[in-house]
Amino acid sequence: MSRITPKMRYVIAIGAASALAVGMAGCSGSGGSGASSKTVVFSTWGSADELKRFKEFDADFMKRHPDITVKLQPVADYGDYHSKLLAQLASNTAPDVFYVGDDKIGQFVESGRLMDMTALMDSSASKSKADDFFPGLFGAAVKDDKYYAAPNDANPDVMWFDLAALKKAGITENPADLAAKGEWTTSTYLAMNDKLKAAGLTGSIFWNYWSTHYSWISSQGGVAYDKAGSFVGNTDPTTQSAVGRLGDYFQSGKFVVADSLPEGAGADSMFVTHKVGFYIEGRYGIATAKQSGSPEDYDIAPWPTPDGKQAPTGVATSYLAMNKATKSKDAAFTFWTEWLSAEGQTFRLADAGNAVPSIKGADKVVLEGSYPAHAQTFLDMRNIGFEDYATEARVPNLSTDISDLYLKLYQGKATAEETLDQSAALIKSKTGK
Repeated sequence: MSRITPKMRYVIAIGAASALAVGMAGCSGSGGSGASSKTVVFSTWGSADELKRFKEFDADFMKRHPDITVKLQPVADYGDYHSKLLAQLASNTAPDVFYVGDDKIGQFVESGRLMDMTALMDSSASKSKADDFFPGLFGAAVKDDKYYAAPNDANPDVMWFDLAALKKAGITENPADLAAKGEWTTSTYLAMNDKLKAAGLTGSIFWNYWSTHYSWISSQGGVAYDKAGSFVGNTDPTTQSAVGRLGDYFQSGKFVVADSLPEGAGADSMFVTHKVGFYIEGRYGIATAKQSGSPEDYDIAPWPTPDGKQAPTGVATSYLAMNKATKSKDAAFTFWTEWLSAEGQTFRLADAGNAVPSIKGADKVVLEGSYPAHAQTFLDMRNIGFEDYATEARVPNLSTDISDLYLKLYQGKATAEETLDQSAALIKSKTGK
């Protein structure tokens, strides 16, 4: 399970609530609770299906390690999850192993409450070495070359498209086929959006968060942050041009912000009723496409680029961390490393899982079932993709505040120049960069 979009939070709250009563038994962690050194308290959020699979993993783990007891502690509300966890860490009552969202990992690393996993990951007991993961996925989980968490799995923001909607607009070209030939260009993509709008349909739907604006900038050849972690997007001409075009297409109604759609007529509903050509989301889009009753109409493509060559774009993740104060260090690490291992991710993501492995050696779970037709695109995009920039992700709410600036652009309340300049000023004030 990776980054939680606004779409996913309701589903997760229902799922976690249904499992909460079961998971609350023995819910305090070993960091100050006096629990047995062979007891591991594990906390997370998740949908009902995800929590069911997590329990199955826990049961399998305990069967293989009969000397270790795992106690699952689901939290019903993602919005409250991290604040409660930080309070538990401060009072030494936190779980031993726990999920952290990619929008919060920087704050948790800065808290000093997470275990430095660097030596453990490199040890003979490790089944998930640092080099086994795709490097772009660590984001703010790494500080000063030390690893404080690792990605549970990943979700590249792919371009889901609807062949039926494209056909309504008179579009006969298949974006995935164009991408395979190196011909999936920005001009072609935007021309398709023009035709979709002219046919009374919506061109593309995006969620308003870091991956949307930074994927667009990167795919168009722009630079948001330099290698030193300083924001330079407001001084880069390519970025300025790309953001200007992005704003134009939102303001024209050809691009739509998913977060702003009314309840009952949201992005999923529009997509399954063939009212939109492109819907940008992760592998969990499989479930959406299958709800349409005509899943063969849907496939995926990477983000278009000016020359048709694939570029790095955003990959959402969540992270698994260990409590620095755990009294169950050995048992907790055994659980941590097996959860993240290729075998662990295969167990969790097999049979229509909703994410992509973050570690090498588990790709078969994405290709099983051969759906969508170009499922390999998930893997290709993960391989070269990136998490939110560490400079931004380390500051609480900074990424959200920047997304709010982009929303004003999309609504026609700000220009591209104003958006980039205001982003630069905000980042400077919060980070000094």
